[in-house]
Amino acid sequence: MALVVFLRGVNVGGHRTFRPSILARELSDYDVVNVGAAGTFVVRKPGSRAKFRTDLLRKLPFEAQVLLCDGRDVARLERENPFATEPSRPDVVRFVSILSKADRGLASLPLTLPSSGEWLVRILASKNRFVFGVYRRHMKTIGYLDQIDKLFGVSATTRNWNTIISVVRILKGTDKSD
Repeated sequence: MALVVFLRGVNVGGHRTFRPSILARELSDYDVVNVGAAGTFVVRKPGSRAKFRTDLLRKLPFEAQVLLCDGRDVARLERENPFATEPSRPDVVRFVSILSKADRGLASLPLTLPSSGEWLVRILASKNRFVFGVYRRHMKTIGYLDQIDKLFGVSATTRNWNTIISVVRILKGTDKSD
């Protein structure tokens, strides 16, 4: 079964930078496909999860938090279409935050941040390790996205819905890009 790797806090603002495409090549024995620049990978031949994690961490040029998900769980997101009722708008970005552990139900959803005034982040729903929401493109948005860790009581990393769809295409074998 394929794995999906989400690295937390890499290639953001010049901090903990690396070349994901090079890392994917260095892990070619696992048939790793790089997805974008934020540290997202599809691992088509992961073998032992523990061995793969060890090899991945050894090849990274810095310490990083690694979140591994079964490919079938990520593929299920597209089928369940968590944004079906959310209209697509050019000024709003759909996102999925991946939690390091399953949602413990700490946050009452839906939730809007900030709680008063014009919203920048709306958290619509959560299921297991996935949190679904939308955000407006604004300089202050990143600060509100950072609050997801506190709201759910575990660390999280966030990806654009388009990135998740790209991962699903790779999992389905319709996109072989590196």
